[in-house]
Amino acid sequence: MAIVPAKLTSAMKNGQSENMEDKDFRDGFCGHEVFTARGGVTFDDYIVLPGFIDFAAEAVTLRSRLTRKITLNTPFVSSPMDTVTEAQTAIHMALYGGIGIVHCNNTIEEQCEIVRQVKRFKNGFITDPFTLSPDHRLRDIDTIKAQSGFSGIPVTESGKMGARLVGIVTTRDHDFILDRNVLVKDVMTTDVVVAEEGCSLEEANNILRDSKKGKLPIVNSHGELVSLISRKDLRKNRDYPMASKDHGNKRLLVGASIHTRDSDKERLKRLVEQGVNVVVIDSSQGNSTFQKSMIEYIKSTYGDVVQIIAGNVVTIEQARNLISWGADALRVGMGSGSICTTQEVMACGRPQATAVYQVARYARTQGVPVIADGGISNVGKISKALVAGASCIMMGSMLAGTEESPGEYFYKDGIRLKRYRGMGSLDAMNSGGGSADRYFSENAKVQVAQGVAGNVADKGSLKRYLPYLTTSLKHSLQDMGRRSIEDVHAGIYDGTLRYETKTAAAQSEGKVHNLHSFTQREF
Repeated sequence: MAIVPAKLTSAMKNGQSENMEDKDFRDGFCGHEVFTARGGVTFDDYIVLPGFIDFAAEAVTLRSRLTRKITLNTPFVSSPMDTVTEAQTAIHMALYGGIGIVHCNNTIEEQCEIVRQVKRFKNGFITDPFTLSPDHRLRDIDTIKAQSGFSGIPVTESGKMGARLVGIVTTRDHDFILDRNVLVKDVMTTDVVVAEEGCSLEEANNILRDSKKGKLPIVNSHGELVSLISRKDLRKNRDYPMASKDHGNKRLLVGASIHTRDSDKERLKRLVEQGVNVVVIDSSQGNSTFQKSMIEYIKSTYGDVVQIIAGNVVTIEQARNLISWGADALRVGMGSGSICTTQEVMACGRPQATAVYQVARYARTQGVPVIADGGISNVGKISKALVAGASCIMMGSMLAGTEESPGEYFYKDGIRLKRYRGMGSLDAMNSGGGSADRYFSENAKVQVAQGVAGNVADKGSLKRYLPYLTTSLKHSLQDMGRRSIEDVHAGIYDGTLRYETKTAAAQSEGKVHNLHSFTQREF
């Protein structure tokens, strides 16, 4: 029997999908067919079929919603774990377009100080700079520099913001003075270049550039200090154009986690005072009366001042409840993290890809973004979480072991390592910071661990690692023929994004194989 070639339409010539009557000529399956099979699937179980490319990888945009009202330039979120996210991690996540969620396995004061450090690292008007009075001494400058790294400090009559500016003291004024008891007024510069309150950031930047000074005080009509511009912040604007910032004051975005105890209401109040943008209600199982009460309290007390990421959830029923209570985003995953043992110990959870797809499918109808939390170990799995419907990706083990993550390096068997532990591990729950409350076991006589503690290899600095993740993800979307995450999501639900499941043999084939030995470098 002769084989008659299919008619090649103009749409097919241009690489576009077409609803062909003869479905025998269509590759793969739609997302609904893959993710709603009888058995749950995870990221290793499927692959995305390539699309048509008519654009460069650089043209791909990774902008995506974190919550109802917050959009990030890259879909990267660091996990609120005490071996992952403190000040340096949160700062670098924001500088490269994502956001860091500061853990709460610490005191209120410690968590607020971390948030404060992130907010001080800003690309614009500094509204709460360190200030000194003329009667302070040089040793006070030394203390500020040791604690925060700031060395150019405005001097006001009272030593506080809002007082009349009388000078500025910089390193060049005091660097070679051995006697640190010398008064600030004896060395400070009194001929200060200033800008008037009400000027735009661009105008202030131009004045600072022309003056060739390191700092530019902003004063009101009475000569009182209201804010400050730093030359370093000009460089930050230049070097980090993708930074995630507040629309108003241009400070870096930062999130923080809380639990559902009554004492967390005071923690939340203090965090809001520090300018936190989003809070994660940190629980392994978020579908509870405890989380309902906390969400409703936050909404009634703070409105939209702070956005709420609720969870964790893995089912539509859980998602429906949290959204009805007022959640602005959902964190999806239960027992899928590399250090989590919930599925093994509690026999409760869901394979991660199915969980993300099912929750995202419902949440999308309510205008609520989904964050995939768990099971992310490489760029390919970041892509697979996005093609399952996630808007952002939360990373723990991928960021642990970087220079900016908390903890000290040590060597074992010649490998440079850092400690990494789950917040459900006994190590974390016994640390005194309240991690046990995440699992509703704070006052339990017998604690049941839902995580482990371990080690991860040195990954270098986030300054190299995050650009690698960004570039790799853009190439991944390019191979799919998708110009944006929004385009990916459109393809999920209109059926033009095609998938196939992978057998165990296919999974093995897709990895490095048949070599005696090899070295793998990601970047």
